[in-house]
Amino acid sequence: MENSTDPTAMNFILLGLFDYTKTHQVLFSLVFMTFIASLVGNILMILLIHTDPRLHTPMYFLLSQLSLMDLMLVSTIIPKMAANYLLNSRSISPAGCGSQIFLFLTLGGGECFLLAAMSYDRYVAICHPLRYHVLMSHKLCSQLVAGSWLLGGIDGLMQASAALSFPYCHSREIDHFFCEAPSLMRLVCADTTVFEFFMYICCILMLLIPLSLIVVSYSLILTAVLRMHSAAARKKALTTCSSHLVVVGMFYGTLMVIYMRPRSYHSVGHSKVVSAFYTIFTPVLNPLIYSVRNKDVKGAFRNWLGKTHAM
Repeated sequence: MENSTDPTAMNFILLGLFDYTKTHQVLFSLVFMTFIASLVGNILMILLIHTDPRLHTPMYFLLSQLSLMDLMLVSTIIPKMAANYLLNSRSISPAGCGSQIFLFLTLGGGECFLLAAMSYDRYVAICHPLRYHVLMSHKLCSQLVAGSWLLGGIDGLMQASAALSFPYCHSREIDHFFCEAPSLMRLVCADTTVFEFFMYICCILMLLIPLSLIVVSYSLILTAVLRMHSAAARKKALTTCSSHLVVVGMFYGTLMVIYMRPRSYHSVGHSKVVSAFYTIFTPVLNPLIYSVRNKDVKGAFRNWLGKTHAM
């Protein structure tokens, strides 16, 4: 296969998430509707934040970046999976595979640091409310967002380049629904010990460092909330932070299960389910989590609906 002159012979084969049974066709339809809902929800969240003056604050600016990352993530994974399923074609080129690895790690790594920035924003808002606009300036927000994208991009570029540099002399069938570095390593016929150690260290840095910052921020927030004398103030603070904590729990839980388990504990079926939750369902849940209990977002949505009907 490696010496074939047919360029398609160099392609990888994604075995996918679904078969062509009636049950799996129903599941595919549900996943595709979830994908559409994710696109609509995240695009709407971005539009509301950028068009409503009341949402022009650091917290919502960071939230708009989270929605952008989720929007790009589902667009990276689901359209290719859906096209392969509908066309009964499981092929993906090395360039397409490398692009998926790069974008997946860039967006995943960027989201790690962005969630840490959002926790810092909540810490400043609750623990230093009078200095909030000084400590969370527009310049600092832009730097935090740029740093999140940059660090994620560096991680994605290094791992995608390294993963595609190995010789693949086994079957090119990837037992997954998108190209992911750990799944790709199962096809390599060379020693991948050094790369897997490097990948593990990258995961520790990209996951545990931001997670540590989040834990520290919320420990300080909890201490400040417990000292509040007003029950209403405590409730407002906890309500504001609870949405972010739910998102952090879902995001870090799934990524740590995928990337920080020893290889001997990896199960292909289990990894597919966890990856599906992170890449398909989490992006659609984030806009719902941040909007259902948020008066500002609901108010902006009502205003948008009113303007739409008026037109």
